[in-house]
Amino acid sequence: MTDGPPVPPWQMDWTTEARREFDLMLPEGQQLILAARAELVTAIDPYDRGIDADVSLPHRITVRPPASTSPAGPHIADQAGGRGWLISTFIRRHAEPQITVTDAFWT
Repeated sequence: MTDGPPVPPWQMDWTTEARREFDLMLPEGQQLILAARAELVTAIDPYDRGIDADVSLPHRITVRPPASTSPAGPHIADQAGGRGWLISTFIRRHAEPQITVTDAFWT
């Protein structure tokens, strides 16, 4: 056991439906989802990544809460200007924080 709070990389789990949708996506959509995933699992705080955090993502991805009234709730990674998305929740468990993907979509 280590001292101090857990640090990245975070674990990421998928609901069965979100994983099924990811597996059925075209390769272009999968690549964007994986780019967003790489950013989220390595961020110090997936919910407060800083002002210019999206700069490290491909130019067609932004990450934000879907409702400004719930900044600690689910977050959406918009893909290619709305062609797709990844919705995830960061669960701040003390021993094992993790990100859970609840929805993945690509048109």
